[in-house]
Amino acid sequence: MSRTTLATPAQFELVVKKSRFRAHAAPIDAAAAAQAFIAATQADDASHNCWAWRLGDSYRSSDDGEPAGTAGRSILAAIDGAGCDGVAVLVARWFGGIKLGAGGLVRAYGGSAAQCLRLAPKIVCVERTRATLTCPFEHANVVHQQISRFQAVKCDEHFAADGLHLTIDLPRHQLPALQTALGDATRGRIQLLECTQ
Repeated sequence: MSRTTLATPAQFELVVKKSRFRAHAAPIDAAAAAQAFIAATQADDASHNCWAWRLGDSYRSSDDGEPAGTAGRSILAAIDGAGCDGVAVLVARWFGGIKLGAGGLVRAYGGSAAQCLRLAPKIVCVERTRATLTCPFEHANVVHQQISRFQAVKCDEHFAADGLHLTIDLPRHQLPALQTALGDATRGRIQLLECTQ
């Protein structure tokens, strides 16, 4: 399964009724990376530093003193609305003296986060996995042809008395098709197993 994340960090600024909202977004690969980004990006002189991040099924958000649900959740909704994963967004607000109300805050935080993500360069990340396979020597050429067909990369290759042993890295969604292709090409004489983490 593929997911979209950011190619590089991004920034966007919006002014709403004299309040300034500055959104920062960055790709993340772990919860600790999200927290490090938030700590490094928050503005000490801002009235509020609200944030959200998503990494697969994990997510967190913070309203940082704004009325509950008006900031963190709207930033998270912007991340999800952009179809992004592995992303953290922090929106700093400098209060301009005019209250925006709950609806105005939701629009300002969510809107600045959404625009930041819309303008950010994105990349598609493909989930990869490792697998091992063993095959008799006479099928080595077939194996090499098939693994290149399915965008697999050799990580380790050695020969033993029972044949060729390979460890490969490939897009996870290609694994079932590769298993079928190898089985068809060798009449089931190849054992391909996904490595467990």
